[in-house]
Amino acid sequence: MKLVRYGQLGAEKPGLIDKDGTLRDLSSVIADFTADQISDESLGKLAKIDQASLPLVPGNPRLGVPVAFVSKYIAIGLNYTDHAEETKLRAPKEPIVFMKAVSCLCGPNDDIVLPLDSKKTDWEVELGIVIGKKAQYISEEEALDYVAGYCTTNDLSEREFQIERGTQWDKGKGCDTFGPVGPWLVTRDEIADPQALDVWLDVNGQRMQNGNTKNMIFSCAKIVSYLSHFMTLMPGDIIATGTPAGVGLARDPQIFLKPGDVVTVGIQGLGEQKQVVTANPRQK
Repeated sequence: MKLVRYGQLGAEKPGLIDKDGTLRDLSSVIADFTADQISDESLGKLAKIDQASLPLVPGNPRLGVPVAFVSKYIAIGLNYTDHAEETKLRAPKEPIVFMKAVSCLCGPNDDIVLPLDSKKTDWEVELGIVIGKKAQYISEEEALDYVAGYCTTNDLSEREFQIERGTQWDKGKGCDTFGPVGPWLVTRDEIADPQALDVWLDVNGQRMQNGNTKNMIFSCAKIVSYLSHFMTLMPGDIIATGTPAGVGLARDPQIFLKPGDVVTVGIQGLGEQKQVVTANPRQK
C-alpha cells in the first residue's frame, strides 16, 4: 500500500493511493497514521479494505509527512561508497549516526526555506525507513520485520553550520523545512529488496545525484539492528539511510541552493518530491 497524509499543515487526513494512482480518503476508517496504525496488525486490516469503496479526494491537495507525531528522526552519514570517495573521507567502520530535529519535518512538496544567514545549503536524496514496532537489541536477521515501510527523503544540510561551526553535525541538519518526507509511505511488502532501488535528485532540471541503494556501506537491516542497540526505536520513527555521490559540497566549484531553485527528488517505487527554494522571511 501507498499511504499518505493530505491537507493543510496541522490538519492532515489519512489517505491511500489506489492501484490506479488515485488519492482516496481513509478518515472514515482511521483518524490518522499514528504509531498504533502502522503496526503489522493495523496495516493488515487496512490491506483488506475494498479501496474502490473509499471516497475519492478531488483536486491536488498538499501532502504532509506520511506518519504523524514522529518521535525521532535519525540519520546515517557517509553510507555510500561513492559519497565517501567524493568527500575524500574514509568509509566508516560503523554507521555514523546523527539526529535531525523533528521540527525540520515537512511535506514532500513544501518549500525549502533557507535558514537565516545560510551560505551553503545542500541537498541529499536518501531512502527513508519508517519503524513499525518497538525495537530493542534486535538482530540484523530480524530487523526488517520491524519496518512498517519506506519513503523518499531529502536530508537537506547547511554545510557551514554542519562543518565550519563546531563538531556537531546536528545544527546543520535540523533547520526548519530540512526534512521533506514522502510523498507516501510504501509498506514493506511492496519493496522486495530495499538494497536494489535507484535514487536520484535534480536541481533546476539538471541531474545532480544518480545512485542505487546497492551501494550502501551498511544495509537497511544493519542500520535498524545497529540503532536498536543504542536507543529504543519506536513506531513512527524515521531513519534516513545516507546519500550517494553528487552533493553540492563535493562539486568543483561547489554549488549550493539559492532562492528560486527547484529540487526534484525520487526513489524507485517510492515516488517523487518537488521543492522550491525560498529566502528566509527574516533575511534582510
